[in-house]
Amino acid sequence: MGWHQILCLLCFHFCLLSSLRFALPLCSPDQRDALLHFKNSFVLDSKASDPCYWHSSDSFYQNIHRVKSYPKMNSWYKGMDCCSWDGVVCDGATGNVIGLDLTCSWLHDTLHSNSSLFLLRHLQNLNLYSNDFSGSHISSNLSAFATLTHLNLSSSSFSGSIPSEISRLSKLVSLDLSNNYFSGRLSLENSIFTMLVQNLTTLRKLVLDEVDMSMVSPKSFTNLSSSMTYLSASFCSLAGIFPDTIFRLPSLTSLYIFLNDNLTGILPKSNWTSPLESLSLWYTSFSGEIPDSVGNMKNLTILDLENCKFTGHIPSSMWNLNQLQVLWIDGNSFSGVVKFELFTKLKNLRQLSVSQELNLIYDTLECTFPKLEMLRLHSCNLTKFPYFLNSLKRLTILDLSSNRISGEIPTWFWRVSHDLLKTLVLSNNVLEGGIQLLNGITGEIPALICQFSSLQHLDLSDNNLSGNMPSCFGNITNLWSLNLSSNKLQGPLPRSLVKCVNLSTLVLSHNEFSDIFPHWLEASHLYTLDLQSNEFHGRINVTAFRLSFHVLEILLISNNNFIGLWPIQFFSNTSLAIIDLSNNKFGGPIPLPSPVTYYYSIASNNISGKIPSLICNATQLEIIDLSNNSLTGSLPRCLTNFSNSLSVLNLRMNHLEGTIPQFSSSRSSLMTLDLSRNRFEGTLPQSLVKCKYLEVLDLSHNQIKDTFPRWLGTLPELKVLILRSNNLKDLLDIPKEAHLFPKLHILDLSNNSFSGPLPANLMMNLKGMMNGKNVQDASLYMTRSFGQGTYENSVAMMMKGLEVELVRILTFLTIIDLSCNSFQGDIPEVIGYLHFLVGLNLSHNHFTGSIPPTLGNLANLGWLDLSSNKFSGLIPRKLGDLASLGYLNLSKNQLTGRIPLDKQLSTFSSDSFSGNLGLCGTPLPEACPSDAQSPPPLPLLTFDREGHERWFKQKTMWIGYASGIVIGISIAYIAFETGRPKWLMQSVRMLESRAAEWIEKSKQKAIKFHGQ
Repeated sequence: MGWHQILCLLCFHFCLLSSLRFALPLCSPDQRDALLHFKNSFVLDSKASDPCYWHSSDSFYQNIHRVKSYPKMNSWYKGMDCCSWDGVVCDGATGNVIGLDLTCSWLHDTLHSNSSLFLLRHLQNLNLYSNDFSGSHISSNLSAFATLTHLNLSSSSFSGSIPSEISRLSKLVSLDLSNNYFSGRLSLENSIFTMLVQNLTTLRKLVLDEVDMSMVSPKSFTNLSSSMTYLSASFCSLAGIFPDTIFRLPSLTSLYIFLNDNLTGILPKSNWTSPLESLSLWYTSFSGEIPDSVGNMKNLTILDLENCKFTGHIPSSMWNLNQLQVLWIDGNSFSGVVKFELFTKLKNLRQLSVSQELNLIYDTLECTFPKLEMLRLHSCNLTKFPYFLNSLKRLTILDLSSNRISGEIPTWFWRVSHDLLKTLVLSNNVLEGGIQLLNGITGEIPALICQFSSLQHLDLSDNNLSGNMPSCFGNITNLWSLNLSSNKLQGPLPRSLVKCVNLSTLVLSHNEFSDIFPHWLEASHLYTLDLQSNEFHGRINVTAFRLSFHVLEILLISNNNFIGLWPIQFFSNTSLAIIDLSNNKFGGPIPLPSPVTYYYSIASNNISGKIPSLICNATQLEIIDLSNNSLTGSLPRCLTNFSNSLSVLNLRMNHLEGTIPQFSSSRSSLMTLDLSRNRFEGTLPQSLVKCKYLEVLDLSHNQIKDTFPRWLGTLPELKVLILRSNNLKDLLDIPKEAHLFPKLHILDLSNNSFSGPLPANLMMNLKGMMNGKNVQDASLYMTRSFGQGTYENSVAMMMKGLEVELVRILTFLTIIDLSCNSFQGDIPEVIGYLHFLVGLNLSHNHFTGSIPPTLGNLANLGWLDLSSNKFSGLIPRKLGDLASLGYLNLSKNQLTGRIPLDKQLSTFSSDSFSGNLGLCGTPLPEACPSDAQSPPPLPLLTFDREGHERWFKQKTMWIGYASGIVIGISIAYIAFETGRPKWLMQSVRMLESRAAEWIEKSKQKAIKFHGQ
């Protein structure tokens, strides 16, 4: 064949191939129409131009990648081949749509089960990451995608149960259902998870972060495919024992199961040679020792065991992990001593986080970490800045928080990676600035801090810093988070902050700043503004506010001196999720919260007018506090039913009237309802029994006419019931085995119209006051969580004869107050079974008979008031056994006989016993008849020395107990009050002073007597 024939043949083949290329099939019309129909079913919402971030593998420890966010479907037009549309991938041979990537595409609406999306039967890759399908469930029609290999539905607000049909996608290689929590939470049942891991035999990547897996048994993980390379199930409410076989999966390189605090387990002690590169168990309950086998994990780059329950020594084999880049092992209970120089063997280390459990010995000489970028020495008992920091050249994150570093900041510290450092956390120390003057160290923030020009996050909170903020702060132009809270800073804010155009978080709370509201900030990216508890003042220019803070989501300006009013609709068009305007001097009508607000407090202002029903449009509200204002009118009926998320409704101290609306929703999340100190009338709404999570109910100081609401006893979580100062009557007996009020530990029915005998069975039902099991919670105070903050319940109680407002309710407080009623008859003996009772007030009733000796069984009783009754007979000596008793009032009764002088009763004044004409003896001025006879012989003549020693040991113990309880309870109940009256504090100080004097005199007498 000649060369010209060969050339012709080549030309023929070229033309043939070209014609074939141009003849490739286009996107089929039915699939094109299905895509267009899918596009038209959604609203394109830019989400206020929020950035879209891609959480790639290991992104928790490394940089999070920003993804371009734009409406990809804007390029979809009927006249074009759909294979050329943004996000659409077609098969080169058939033209079928096999890939759809709509990551960050502004989709907003419900994804229905009959969506045309499910007509694309040839899909192999479906990615809907970071859109907004609020209210949508994951459709069972996903099973139509028989060839699907990659499915990503993360961060798109899906909710409900994960359907079993997903387990039919047998060709799946990657499945990501994580981070769907904005409009609910996805849940996964154990049976469906079992089917999923058994059927998806080709699965290599499984991401279930934030999915509710509380019903899933960790044993089910043992069925995972041996080809699994990436497993992440963090913050999933997993509980039980995690199988250690998962650590040995032959292909697993990444395992993240952090933030499952009820998940237990141990690390493999032998045969642990899997290819793991990343392991994170932080905030789980994994325990035991770190085994030597960890040294076999030669590929480990990330090891995060922070805040687990590991014990024992750090194995020496860990220092052989020469690929390690991230090591977080703080928050455990390790023992032994580890020299800091051992860490230098980890030459690739980029992030290190340790704490005091390691008992580190720091090398004071130069310590080289050539690649260290993040160093966290949290809670390491440091008293000064470690000098080896000076040798770190690549440091970008430094956290020395919660130590005991005091005094000035050394000059050399300002040279530490000053051109690279992005995060500096020195919070919770004893820093006092660093400017050395003739008169010593001032508390000012040194201007040298502005040399850290790369700083993005600066936290100097909880120190002793004072003075003004340096004016050079504006030079840190990259700053996006600044926290100076809980110091003593004062003066105006530096106007140079206006240069920090990237500022998103500004926290200046609990200082002494005196300035106007910072309208001038012009912080277009500011997300959080916290100015609480300062001396800010003046009016807020709402026009300038709207222009400066249009993306603000958290506004905290409580406890200042702001005045003026907010336009009613001002917050309605904002993105504010948290609004706290409390404890200022704002007036005018209620400013309506935003529809996205979940915490709203305008308490303790001068707000007036009616509560508008439009407030119910804010359906995301979880906490509403409108207390201590001048609100009038009736309660909108929608307010008790508009949201299943509402957990706190506080309307106390207003002028509201009418009846309390019924609660119609059986899905109520209400935990606190406080309508006290208003003018509500009528009967109690029995629909309150639908509020199964109710813990605090305060309806005191109203005009409610009803009988005792025994039906409230069926509420399983009710702990505080205050119905004081109403028109209630008829406290009927309760069946002994009724199992009512199981967790109640504060019951206040005082100042009502109850009469008749006190029902013994009511006392027998108060199990929480008998065994203490339901009294003491894990926390010291009763609080409600919202976002990253807490809301503290408060009540007003009569304690030790004074009305005290408890700004925070101690969880161990157990109180019964039935005073100012018309109860008659004897006190039931069964009251002595309430062993954890702290306060008992039965004063101003018509009780008769003797004081039951069983009261002496109440070993935790701090105060007892039985005054203004008709008790007769002797004072039981057993009351003297109450070592905790700090307040006693038995006045205005018909008691007779001698006051027992031994033990605790001898510590009280005559006021505790006055008004009992038949009582005599110390401390009353009336002497008993037997006192006129010759004095009895001294105890020294009648008792042996052993008896004396025993008596004095007991007396000394009682003295200590008495004084400790008097002072301790006074401080615990009163000292944390904000806005407490001065006369009350003076009384407490006087009580403490007198108690101290009395203790000292008693000790001296005891020593002198004992010496004889």
